Formats: sequence, C-alpha cells, structure tokens
Amino acid sequence: KFVGRDHHPFAFTVWMAGGGIKGGLNFGATDEIGYYPAENPFSIRDLQATILHQLGLDPFKFGVIRSGLNSRLIGPTDEGKVRKEILG
Repeated sequence: KFVGRDHHPFAFTVWMAGGGIKGGLNFGATDEIGYYPAENPFSIRDLQATILHQLGLDPFKFGVIRSGLNSRLIGPTDEGKVRKEILG
C-alpha cells in the first residue's frame, strides 16, 4: 500500500550548515499537528536545485547518465527551484 519505509513524505526537517546557507535560520512551518507544510513549502527538488547551485553547478543542465539517458538530478520538469531565501 505505501512506498518506502514509512517515512513521512509531507513534512520533515533538514539541517544545513556552511556552503553559503544563512546561519541561524528557521525556514517554513507545519500545520498545528506537524503533518503538512503551512508556510514556505520546500520540496526535495528545491533542496537538490539549491545544493547544486551552491556547488556551482547549473541544476537545470547538470545530470547523470542512467540507462543511457541524461537524467537531471532535479527531475525531468522544471519544478525544482533554487531557493535564494535561505542563502547568505
């Protein structure tokens, strides 16, 4: 019925330090029961795009060859965004 190892797919915590990330920043919030994002939702694709950007790579061009195809780490669509709000 569920995919994965029962991880909560809607809201989770990520701790980032260095690499041009603003220090001491809390970004986003969940609803009152901690289930869904309520403020500043941040997708995995956004996280990947932001990290690649900070590494000096263009997240919209950088990819890996998988099964003979060039696959972008942020996925085939442009849904991932570099989230400059968290950058110092």
